[in-house]
Amino acid sequence: MIRLLIADDQHLAREGLRQLLSPEPDITFLGAARDGAELVGMAREHRPDVILTDLRMPGTDGITAIRRLTTQAPDTPIIALTTFDTDEYLFGALEAGAVGFLLKDGDPDLYLAAIRAAHRGQGLIDPQVTRRLVRRFAAPPVREPGMELTARETEVLRLLALGRSNAEIAGELRIAPGTVKIHVSRVLSKIGVRTRVQAAIHAYRSGLVSPDE
Repeated sequence: MIRLLIADDQHLAREGLRQLLSPEPDITFLGAARDGAELVGMAREHRPDVILTDLRMPGTDGITAIRRLTTQAPDTPIIALTTFDTDEYLFGALEAGAVGFLLKDGDPDLYLAAIRAAHRGQGLIDPQVTRRLVRRFAAPPVREPGMELTARETEVLRLLALGRSNAEIAGELRIAPGTVKIHVSRVLSKIGVRTRVQAAIHAYRSGLVSPDE
């Protein structure tokens, strides 16, 4: 069961999300915050499995809330949701620690897919903005600070950047899923990031993965 918390400053948006998500048998709707500050407080109280938050809210906005939440509850995946398809929101949310990014005018089924993916430890970016994300971080290659990855960790990072799940990585490398989880954790630690999305960005920026792939 996925225990979900959402945040949006508009009542109609909160109710729309509630009506979309509540009927799902594997999702428990914990509540809805009206701004980022309330979201941080509710997350501390309810300890959700996944958080879905709007980015543009009065007072404490979504990006600020994401930064606070990734410090307060680093193991809780956060999906950013916005009406505004701008680089400021896209890159700001992902760099703050969001594991997914959705547009409000996107396919409702994508919301459900993103929530379930986040709960599995994966990230999902709205296809409408994926190409822009790749273009921004794919060139030119730069050397990132951090400890050197082993050959196996480099393989894991490359497959992670290509969107493979832990189970798929395990299958391709013929290793146990638990071993993949350990490798992913070490990769994140070594390159100094918190989420799989940030790790994928690192892989593109360092030239490990090309946009053509």
